[in-house]
Amino acid sequence: MNSTAIIAASGIGKRMRLDEGQSKQMLEIGGFPVIYHTLKAFQQATSITTFYIATKEENRALLDEMATASGFSKLKAIIEGGKERQDSVNNCIKAIAQERHLTGIVPDTILVHDGARPLITPAEIDEISRLSMLYGACVPANRPKDTIKYIGDTPGFFGETLDRSRLLQVQTPQGFRSEMLIQAHEQAELEGWYATDDAALVERFFPEQLIRIFETGYHNIKITTPEDIPVADAIFRQRSVPQT
Repeated sequence: MNSTAIIAASGIGKRMRLDEGQSKQMLEIGGFPVIYHTLKAFQQATSITTFYIATKEENRALLDEMATASGFSKLKAIIEGGKERQDSVNNCIKAIAQERHLTGIVPDTILVHDGARPLITPAEIDEISRLSMLYGACVPANRPKDTIKYIGDTPGFFGETLDRSRLLQVQTPQGFRSEMLIQAHEQAELEGWYATDDAALVERFFPEQLIRIFETGYHNIKITTPEDIPVADAIFRQRSVPQT
């Protein structure tokens, strides 16, 4: 199987409360930057033949240096990110489409992952790639631990309580057959339509396409707030302890 991954690493991390110029991708977990762990997982995944990184212009040289020093040979290109996450992913989609035009080669599937999710495993990546090829689309998710409520019509008060057994928290990498994802991004750009994730684009432009659930554990967290760093560090260190 021939899968390409897009790593979205352009976020400025407002909720991390970082000093200006700092990037949450460069915060350390287990002595290595967040983005290092992410790239390492995709480098080790057997289903991934190439990956693209979308990032801010000022981070491109640093990421290129890291990838070279770490032997991340599957890195195809580092692409400048856009204003929104969807724009950043779309910039990589255009690079993949251009490669198809030049070589006639198109990956079987494209996986889109948040660079700030450093604890995804190579085995999970491979399974999402497989399920994406088999079903057309696959998204990892886990079950919410807390009760979820709507905000009510009266400001400051709750409304309806949702049925937690029918809810899932969506994660990445989200995988899709490549031509479908390319077309979804092309159509979204044409219409100026934005979504919170790539699955929502596919749901809009390919409503007949069912999206396979890949249920995961709770380790694949996204580094979003300062509290996430020690949690991720603890998960990483627990993984690193030899099993007896």
